[in-house]
Amino acid sequence: MFRGKQLARRTLLRGLGTTLALPLLDAMFPAFATAAKVKAISPCRMAFLYVPNGIVMDQWTPTKESGAVPLPRELPRISQALAPFREDVMMLTGLTHNTGRALGDGPGDHGRAGASYLTGIHPKKTYGKDIQVGVSVDQIAARSLEGKTRFASLELGCEEGVQGGSCDNGYSCAYSNSISWRSEASPMPPEIRPRAVFERLFGSGDMERDPARRARLAKYEKSILDGVAGDAQRLQASLGGADKRKLDEYLFSIRDIEKRIATAERTNTRQKAPSMGAPPASIPADFSEHSRIMFDLMTLAFQTDMTRVITVLLAIEQSPRSYAEIGIPEAHHGLTHHQGDKQKIEKVAQINCHHIKQFAYLLEKLKTTPDGDGTLLDHCMIAYGSGLSEGNTHDHSNLPLVLAGRGCGKLRPGRHVRYADETPMTNLYVAMLDRMGVPVESVGDSNGKLGYLSDI
Repeated sequence: MFRGKQLARRTLLRGLGTTLALPLLDAMFPAFATAAKVKAISPCRMAFLYVPNGIVMDQWTPTKESGAVPLPRELPRISQALAPFREDVMMLTGLTHNTGRALGDGPGDHGRAGASYLTGIHPKKTYGKDIQVGVSVDQIAARSLEGKTRFASLELGCEEGVQGGSCDNGYSCAYSNSISWRSEASPMPPEIRPRAVFERLFGSGDMERDPARRARLAKYEKSILDGVAGDAQRLQASLGGADKRKLDEYLFSIRDIEKRIATAERTNTRQKAPSMGAPPASIPADFSEHSRIMFDLMTLAFQTDMTRVITVLLAIEQSPRSYAEIGIPEAHHGLTHHQGDKQKIEKVAQINCHHIKQFAYLLEKLKTTPDGDGTLLDHCMIAYGSGLSEGNTHDHSNLPLVLAGRGCGKLRPGRHVRYADETPMTNLYVAMLDRMGVPVESVGDSNGKLGYLSDI
C-alpha cells in the first residue's frame, strides 16, 4: 500500500508541560512494508496481575483432565467471566511456588507468597533493613529492554501498603506489599494514584513539582490535551482517514481518563470526614473504578510503546480491604480464614468474582485496541494469578493462573493445561522471557522451560 512520508514511531505531540506519545499508526509503516516489518514494529509486551489471599479453587478450575485440552464453553463460577475470551486465554493448573513455603522458617505465608511470586526465591525472614529475596521476572525483562522504551517498566497497584516494619510473623512489609524487585534488596513499590501515573506518562513533571500550577489547571478543568492541540491538529491534517480515527479515539481515551480522575478527586474531597486528613489524591473509593482507570492507563502505556513490562498489584497480601460496592463489609483476608464456614466461603467467592471481572475488562480493552497487524491482546502476554491457592490453609501448590494473549503468535490460547504437581511456576517465567526475546537459563527455582504454551 503506497503512502507518503513515513511517520517516525517515536513521534511525540509536544506542548507546555506535556509530551504525548502516539499509538501505532498506519503512517508509521514504511511503504510496501512486508509482513515481517509489520510484526517488527508491533513488539511483544508482558504484564503480571496479582490478587492476594488465594481463590476458592473448586469454583475456579475448569476441568480435571491431564495435559492440554480445549477450554469448555461453560467455565466454573469464578472463572466464568473469562468465557467471552475463551479463545484468548489459557488456564494453567498444577504450578507451585515451593519457595513460598516455610522451609524451616515457620509462619509467614502471606509475606512469602508476595515476595516469591515473581522471583521464585525464598525471602530472608526479617523485618529490618536486611531484606533479601531476588530479582523478579518483570525486572529481568525490563533490564534487557532498557532503552527501547521511555520506561523500562511500570509498577501499578490498587491498594496502599507500607514498606517498613513487620507485616507477617517477622517478615518485612516490603515482602507483602511489592511483587516487583529490581535487586535482591530493592523492591519496586507500586504506584496506586491514577493522577501520578497519568502525569508520569503524559506530563513533563512540571505540574507535580509546581502545586500552584497544578491547582490552577484543576480549577479551570483544563485538559493536558490543551497543550498539544496545535501539534495534534497539524498531525491530523497529514493523516489518512483510518489514522485520523485512531488518533481521535486515542485522544478521546486520554480525555476520558482525565475526567474520571478529576471526578474521583472531587468525590474524595466531598466525602472527607471532618476528623480525617485529606484522602489520597485521585484514588477512587470504588475498587472497580480504581482498577479500571489503572487498566486504561496500562492500555495506553502499551499502545504508545512507552513500556513493554507492567506489574499490577490489585491488592496486597493480608488485604484488609472490604468491598461494600458488592455488599461485603468484612475484610478480605479475615474472610479467607473461614474454617469451613459456608457463608464466609461464599463471600470470598464473590470477591474472587469481582476481581476477575475487572481482569475481563482489561482483556476487552486490549482486544479492541488495534496494534499493527492485530490487536494489543495479540501482542501481549498477561499473567493473572495469586501466590496462594487456598487462603484458609496457606497452600502454595496448584496455584491459580490465567495466561492471556497470543504473545505475538508465540502462544496458543483457548486451552486448559494441567501440569504435573509441583511444577515450578518459574518454569512459566523462563518460557515467557524466551518469547519476549530475553532468553535466560533460569528464574528463581526453575528447573526447565514450561511446555504446552504453543504446541500440543
